Amino acid sequence: MFPISLNLAGKLVAVVGGGAVGVRKLAALLDGGAHVRVIDPRPLALPPGVEHVAEAYRAEHLERAVLAFACATPSVNARVVADCRERGVWVNAASSPEDGDFALPAVVRRGAFTLAVGTGGASPALARRVREKLEAEFDATFEEWVRLLADVRREVLAHVPDEARRRALLDSFAEWEWLERLRAEGADAVLKAMRATFGAHE
Repeated sequence: MFPISLNLAGKLVAVVGGGAVGVRKLAALLDGGAHVRVIDPRPLALPPGVEHVAEAYRAEHLERAVLAFACATPSVNARVVADCRERGVWVNAASSPEDGDFALPAVVRRGAFTLAVGTGGASPALARRVREKLEAEFDATFEEWVRLLADVRREVLAHVPDEARRRALLDSFAEWEWLERLRAEGADAVLKAMRATFGAHE
């Protein structure tokens, strides 16, 4: 497996099957900014903005999709995989991960900070348990830290012309001591301290 992060913002993803597995995939896709089409003939209570095709699956339902998730019965999933192969659409097959093109890792999200744990489909349960362990260690402060790093990166690029010094500064701001200061002093104080290291002012 090749680990990769995909930008799905505004892109269409097809989820075939609106059961428990499909709903879990749907939630992750919405978090990633995707436009989602769910194909399932049953009445479903879906979040606003989700396209529901209340029909039995047909290959045409993959039209314009950049990714697909086969979350229905094994027989339907096999058809989805075959149709995706013909259309060049990457597919994740819930009932037979080895038949698909990719597996989803277990994910810890803290804003733009993302940790992904995968086992190549061998043991989703192990990936989930590792994720649960990491969730406690990587708390909500990481979201704030990443946001600060994005802000200060823009300022460093604007104020520090020397490339080597820019690189050294940005590397130093990712040291663990800044995380501890953020927890102890708050975002405003930390941003001010970071700015002081390269002579920027508010």
